[in-house]
Amino acid sequence: MVSNSPESWQKRFLDRHKLELEYLSHAQKWFDPLAERISAHQKGAGHPVVVGVNGCQGCGKSTFCDYVSLHMLSEYGIQVAVLSLDDFYLTLAQRSSLAESVHPLFATRGVPGTHDMRLLSDTITALRGGQIIPLPRFDKAADERLAPRDWPTMARSADIVLLEGWCLGASAVADEELLEPLNALERLEDSDGIWRTHANTQLRDHFPSLYESIDYWVMFQAPSFGCVHRWRLEQEEKLRKDNPRGAGLITSHQIERFIQHFERLTQQCLRTLPDRVDELFVLGAQRNIIAHRCAGSEND
Repeated sequence: MVSNSPESWQKRFLDRHKLELEYLSHAQKWFDPLAERISAHQKGAGHPVVVGVNGCQGCGKSTFCDYVSLHMLSEYGIQVAVLSLDDFYLTLAQRSSLAESVHPLFATRGVPGTHDMRLLSDTITALRGGQIIPLPRFDKAADERLAPRDWPTMARSADIVLLEGWCLGASAVADEELLEPLNALERLEDSDGIWRTHANTQLRDHFPSLYESIDYWVMFQAPSFGCVHRWRLEQEEKLRKDNPRGAGLITSHQIERFIQHFERLTQQCLRTLPDRVDELFVLGAQRNIIAHRCAGSEND
């Protein structure tokens, strides 16, 4: 049971994410045991370990990572570096250049090909090596990576790295599988398949080495891609509250188009990843956890 007076770090966490006290009961039931297992994994490894966290947009990955990092520091004294694949999006200027040279859809952040994979690789390598480095950050409201002078730096080297991403774990497919458009965006704006083929090539060429650096995999499995639109709307509303001026925020209609950029790989992850991860959290339509599987056993 959760105390009516949460610890100071818990209160800061709830305030930061604008969550009710009952979230702590949810987190303590599902995430505290996971944190203990990750801690044991790290101690057994004897070096910094990287935990990959997959889940579609708006499913709660960032909130989960923040909670686990604070809990592990408080309970075990374990320093956790939290990274998102989103932190490594190319700058606006870089994506504009890619849109001109390859395909206009690459102006929009999202699919493989819009990430700075060299920066991501260098960051993971440095953290695994025990270095204390600034952690890249991306401002979604401004649609731009923060300047390096604004990147946070931890007080000491990381014991664990939590890396979350909507397409983390996705694999390239045969080019023939890309021939048929999946949605209106692909049909109307990528009729020749150049955008999705280039993204698939980037996934094939640059992501396997990233996956080799991940020691432990966690997935939040949505009921279907149909939930993503509503969850992304809620996510945008949260951004809007944090950014009253509204710079860079998008409307419901724009979100409907925006999420079509993510549909193909999200669908693939929902099909292929559940049987391949170390920890699977099955979500209901309200983003509530309805089942959990760890190391081949299922728990309600």
